[in-house]
Amino acid sequence: MSAEPLEVATRLADIYGHAIEQPLMYPTGVAIAGRLRLAAHRQHDLADPIARLVDGLVADPEAVPDAAPSLAIACFADELFAETNDLRHRDFLLALARRFRADPDIRVEDFFFAGTLLGRAYALTGETSYRDQLVAFLRRIDTRQANGLYWHCHASPYFWGRGNAFAALGFAEALSYLDWRNDAADIAATHREHLSALASFQHASGLWHQLIDDPTTYLEHSATTMIGYAIVRGLRAGWLPADPWRACADRAWAGAAARIGTGGGLDQVCVGTGPLDSRQAYVERPFSTGVDARGGAMALWFAVEMTRLNASMPGQGAKP
Repeated sequence: MSAEPLEVATRLADIYGHAIEQPLMYPTGVAIAGRLRLAAHRQHDLADPIARLVDGLVADPEAVPDAAPSLAIACFADELFAETNDLRHRDFLLALARRFRADPDIRVEDFFFAGTLLGRAYALTGETSYRDQLVAFLRRIDTRQANGLYWHCHASPYFWGRGNAFAALGFAEALSYLDWRNDAADIAATHREHLSALASFQHASGLWHQLIDDPTTYLEHSATTMIGYAIVRGLRAGWLPADPWRACADRAWAGAAARIGTGGGLDQVCVGTGPLDSRQAYVERPFSTGVDARGGAMALWFAVEMTRLNASMPGQGAKP
């Protein structure tokens, strides 16, 4: 099969983001956003079908559970609003962003949920309260260790693969909306340090392990696509230089793409995982192989971002 990013993105977009899955969770929003981005790149108008798909969802924001993984379903709404100018799409995101509260135990998942919700709300409104809440949260994170990696949380001091991918993705999402050259330069520096640590643990296949620091654990697909996306977003936006990050992204893409089937199936996506009580529990945490909403949504984001990178500056990284 071709590993050309546009072809892979098209294949994934045919499978993921076509239904409002229950329970309401972030993978639905990620997949819908991925479809919108792919359509924009291909200059296809997908706004009306997507608007019809999400009509019932945006009509009742209070139906979305008051938990961060559910609130982050709104990550598509700003991009849909840009296409439709329908205030309901903007207001849906803002309603959910106002309800976001980070877990006091500093869970890595919240890095992404904060970045994607508060960053978008700040971009939509210009209200500095969203920016200040986001920056304050990122600056109080205290779970990064001497090896440069993040614990899942204080209660689970283990270097979970998708957990560190959530951290990378969350900082990348935040920096997409913050002034990373000036006011948030320290946040950008922290993000680059984390990515450098992750790069040192990248497997020869291009993938990352279920436990980042344990090469005996399985190679996990969603961690790879999320870290890959964070790197490519940094290349495109300019906070990462082409050398050495383009090569790292290309390795991640090659490894991930080789494990995406014709029907959108993926190889080894760790199942949903809250904080676990031992390192061995992460080692033994099962994975799915096949169509997987979480893994497919993140793979779609990575595929579209690689498509954009290749279009902007093939083989060299992107201009700021």
